[in-house]
Amino acid sequence: MSAKAISEQTGKEFLYKHVCTSAAVQNRFRYASVTAETDWDRLAQDHPWLLTERLVVKPDQLIKRRGKLGLVGINLDLEGVREWLSGHLMRETTVGKAKGVLKNFLIEPFVPHTQEEEFYVCIYATREGDHVLFHHEGGVEVGDVDAKAQRLMVAVDEKLSEDQVTEQLLTQVPDDKKEVLASFIVGLFNLYEDLYFTYLEINPLVVTQDGVYVLDMAAKIDATADYICKAKWGDVEFPPPFGREAYPEEAYIADLDAKSGASLKLTLLNPRGRIWTMVAGGGASVVYSDTICDLGGVDELANYGEYSGAPSEQQTYDYAKTILSLMTREKHSQGKVLIIGGSIANFTNVAATFKGIVRAIKDYQGPLKEHEVTIFVRRGGPNYQEGLRVMGEVGKTTGIPIHVFGTETHMTAIVGMALGHRPIPNQPPMDAHTANFLLNASNSAMTPATTRTASFSEPRTSNDVTPAKNSDFFSLCLVVPSAKATTLFRKQTKAMVWGMQTRAVQGMLDFDYVCSRDGPSVAAMVYPFTGDHKQKFYWGHKEILLPVYKNMADAMKKHPEVDVLISFASLRSAFDSTVEAMQYPQIHTIAIIAEGIPEAQTRKMIKMADEKGVTIIGPATVGGIKPGCFKIGNTGGMLDNILASKLYRPGSVAYVSRSGGMSNELNNIISRTTDGVYEGVAIGGDRYPGSTFMDHVLRYQDTPGIQMIVVLGEIGGTEEYKICQGIREGRITKPVVCWCIGTCATMFTSEVQFGHAGACANQASETAVAKNQALRDAGAYVPKSFDELGDVIKTVYDELVANGTIIPAQEVPPPTVPMDYSWARELGLIRKPASFMTSICDERGQELIYAGMPITEVFKEEMGLGGVLGLLWFQRRLPRYACQFIEMCLMVTADHGPAVSGAHNTIVCARAGKDLISSLTSGLLTIGDRFGGALDAAAKQFSKAFDSGMLPMEFVNKMKKDGKLIMGIGHRVKSINNPDMRVQILKDFVKQHFPSTQLLDYALDVEKITTSKKPNLILNVDGFIGVAFVDLLRTCGGFTRDEADEFVEIGALNGIFVLGRSMGFIGHYLDQKRLKQGLYRHPWDDISYVLPEHMSM
Repeated sequence: MSAKAISEQTGKEFLYKHVCTSAAVQNRFRYASVTAETDWDRLAQDHPWLLTERLVVKPDQLIKRRGKLGLVGINLDLEGVREWLSGHLMRETTVGKAKGVLKNFLIEPFVPHTQEEEFYVCIYATREGDHVLFHHEGGVEVGDVDAKAQRLMVAVDEKLSEDQVTEQLLTQVPDDKKEVLASFIVGLFNLYEDLYFTYLEINPLVVTQDGVYVLDMAAKIDATADYICKAKWGDVEFPPPFGREAYPEEAYIADLDAKSGASLKLTLLNPRGRIWTMVAGGGASVVYSDTICDLGGVDELANYGEYSGAPSEQQTYDYAKTILSLMTREKHSQGKVLIIGGSIANFTNVAATFKGIVRAIKDYQGPLKEHEVTIFVRRGGPNYQEGLRVMGEVGKTTGIPIHVFGTETHMTAIVGMALGHRPIPNQPPMDAHTANFLLNASNSAMTPATTRTASFSEPRTSNDVTPAKNSDFFSLCLVVPSAKATTLFRKQTKAMVWGMQTRAVQGMLDFDYVCSRDGPSVAAMVYPFTGDHKQKFYWGHKEILLPVYKNMADAMKKHPEVDVLISFASLRSAFDSTVEAMQYPQIHTIAIIAEGIPEAQTRKMIKMADEKGVTIIGPATVGGIKPGCFKIGNTGGMLDNILASKLYRPGSVAYVSRSGGMSNELNNIISRTTDGVYEGVAIGGDRYPGSTFMDHVLRYQDTPGIQMIVVLGEIGGTEEYKICQGIREGRITKPVVCWCIGTCATMFTSEVQFGHAGACANQASETAVAKNQALRDAGAYVPKSFDELGDVIKTVYDELVANGTIIPAQEVPPPTVPMDYSWARELGLIRKPASFMTSICDERGQELIYAGMPITEVFKEEMGLGGVLGLLWFQRRLPRYACQFIEMCLMVTADHGPAVSGAHNTIVCARAGKDLISSLTSGLLTIGDRFGGALDAAAKQFSKAFDSGMLPMEFVNKMKKDGKLIMGIGHRVKSINNPDMRVQILKDFVKQHFPSTQLLDYALDVEKITTSKKPNLILNVDGFIGVAFVDLLRTCGGFTRDEADEFVEIGALNGIFVLGRSMGFIGHYLDQKRLKQGLYRHPWDDISYVLPEHMSM
């Protein structure tokens, strides 16, 4: 969504902060906002002028014509304002069809002036440029400014001068005010451009001897420019239209949307309604809302929303649980219905997104049954069969009535079922499974035979174009210059892909292969974030390499045959990369996939493309497809849909749509009702698509192989009227079937911004209802609803076949292509043993999980480092004392000075200039039986002796007899008389908290014997930790005896020393770097040179 209305206060704040003009703008920042919670004493302190000046008060809730509605209090003191508000604040009022509560008010200084000092100014954006409207009589009675105002159009990328304003707009303004107004209007226009406004109206604008006063203001800004204007905008709040409340759930979904690459939208229309929707796709969501309203459900429609762009399972779950939470708060006497609908997805894995919805349904199964909710599901796209199966299964297991349908069912048929207008079939016919289309039944690995090409028409020059019947109209309506090609894609077309979109490229190559192209349609890729390299892809069974270039210049130079650029650049970089691409004359067509490009940038791209004869498809599109020839990126979905919709060979019908998802639905409808698609383009959902409906309809008119045209229009904009004019004036002679979606908008009491940025009517002529009627009057074939679109297409097609215009070609069996391993596995067709197994951690979901415990729970339970170690090492949630003991062990083993071998090695390595990892590894490699590695050995020796029933004395004597050291006994410095305080600290804790210390007691008895022989043969810290840990594993209640012994056997205890001592080694490394110590060389006097006698001097 791009153009969003802002409050009057926000608009004036922007103006006062950033306008640059020589005119004296008065009353800067002199406004105060009032709500029901306002502290009036505090308000007067913050704005002392409230106590001294006459005031104006008015609601600030996107209400038009407030003066005529009696919603402005004028020339009041503060007490008068409070009295006036007592009759308006928190009162319900009706504005047009909308009914709402007045909650937010704005107080400003009253400006005494005459009618002659009031003016009207408005700036608004169109495709060609920005229009400046000015009228010398402003105020409440301004009337129809479109008819009366002076107007000036500033073309894209051009500037407005004071001379232009004076000469073209201020012709009826008194001379003494012209200079001030000209300066202000130019400053206002520059502000409008710099802050990415799309609409800015001031009425009245008052000009007195003191300067300029902005009395009333209405504005919209391009919300997609947030990343450009954040510093100037700050945090902008976009208020809802009057008559619709702002709900926290809407804000929650908007926040999810902002943090996601997917699209998530939610608007609550009637929270008490019984009809709820959860629809995939911006276009499809409008179609479902239309159908619900057409069937009489407008008053019960609870929400509008959509999810698209391949959201993750977690994002879909969050979206679904929000809907389910809202719909299970109040019961309805007739129960409720949830419509989970969508068109045929291009690239979204339906099964993956349905997993999130299924999780939410399981979580809410109780409330759903309590509120008597029935669910209807219709979806298509990648892996949709598995998604539908899972959805059907959850209905059976939960007892919730869930009716599931696939692409064999018309997209909106489930609405009629849900509202009781059509019967629910018991067992709907199912389309063939994905696997049936993709797996090659034969053993041949050859490229499939060429399929039907009878209806191809490949005009290669503009001379092949059918002459226009009305050349004057042609020059008027065709926005693109004559230099633009009629034929965008041929069987020899070569494309370049901007962005590392390997899945999309592989999809294009598979399409090429199944269409029997001689070679891949993708010549190269451009990806500026890596160096030049080769990327592996499949051409049928064979692996091939495609070049990837760091910069576009190299790619263009090495591939002069490329004339199409498919840009997957992000919304932030799409403008620059597109402008760069248009510098190369070889590029004739550019597809821009990104959604959310600021409109000002899009208009600049369109202007440049028109000048250079380049056709732009997009932005905010999936692209387009020419069956048997070429497809853009993910258009048409995966191969199962390509083959099911017969997109591997040309038909006779061409279509143009705004929506990418709905274009795939059109592929399905056209393939079921006609001989198939000749070409289809989704121009994109933005307000200013790079190419228009008319551009493509005229191309189709001039292409001999196309016999009929389908247009799926949309609410917003006026492009469909050009098609009307083209039909009337004879420029378009082929039958046109057209339907504009968004008819429901006129039934809503408040304005709703649909999923596409351009799907919003700014005037009556832009409504879907008005456009459908105009198309019908002009002679287009217009159904009564989207439900009937397929029937009308079939009727027109049958007429063309009957009169001999279309001669259906003989159908050939669909060719086959090998299935990718990853997709075959996704479909459950193959299995393969995993290379790795893990049982301690899972990072695949939205939240990291340690041994089954979400990371949020780890912190919530304050488990600490010891608790995390217990989860990851032992797969157990250990008792609190055990976690504390582990942390104490790490603390006491962290370091033991620079002289020990590990620290010494780390220091030497650090001083040799090595990095942290190398230095740390050098130290860790010294750990073994002689240094630090005695924990495991001590635990094993003492355990074996204790378990065999040997007395401590017997154990000591046996070890002496065998000539073996007792691991964990002995210290170089510490002794019975100089005890190791680390051991003492641990001993006190263990004795106090461990349930049993049998092995520790045994080791202490051994210590008594060894220290009687030599005072330094004490139980050292390694030995203590080793035996104490065995006691912990055996007695904490979390392990069997076999499990406890296994952990000792596999080296878990030495891990304690390694982990603890790593902290010390890193400390030594950092210490040496901080002290800037040079290369270490051991001194000669500390080395005893012992050479053979015959070599001594």
